[in-house]
Amino acid sequence: MLEQAEYRFRGAGITNIKTMQGDVGALPFEENTFDNVLCMNGLHVFPNKDKAYSEILRTLKSGGELLACFYIAGEQRVADWLAKTIMTRMGWFTPPFDTANDVRKRLEPYYEILDFHVEGAMLYFRAKKR
Repeated sequence: MLEQAEYRFRGAGITNIKTMQGDVGALPFEENTFDNVLCMNGLHVFPNKDKAYSEILRTLKSGGELLACFYIAGEQRVADWLAKTIMTRMGWFTPPFDTANDVRKRLEPYYEILDFHVEGAMLYFRAKKR
C-alpha cells in the first residue's frame, strides 16, 4: 500500500508527503505534530485500540482534525458475522470492535464531532481536537 501511495504521489507531482510504516500504538512523533490525521479502514484492525486513539490524540495539534472511517459492530448482522468468523480468523480485523456509540464515547471528551455518520457497517467521522 505504501508503494502504491508513493507511486501515486510521484505521478501527481506531490512532494510534501512522506510515507512510512510504523506502529500506531507507538508513533515516533512529538506531541502536537500534525494538523490532520487521516485513518482509513484502520481502527478495526489495530490490536490495541485504546493505545491507537491515545497516540492519535497525542500527536494531533489542538484544533487539528481526525478524519476516519472503519467497520463498527452492531449495524449489520452479515457484516458482524464476516468480521467475527472470516476477517478476524484471516488476521485482517482485530477484536474487540466498537459500536458507533462506543466511538462517540471515545471521542467526546477530547474532540468536537463535526461529522459522524454510519453507512451500513462503516462509520465515517470528522472530529476537531479541543
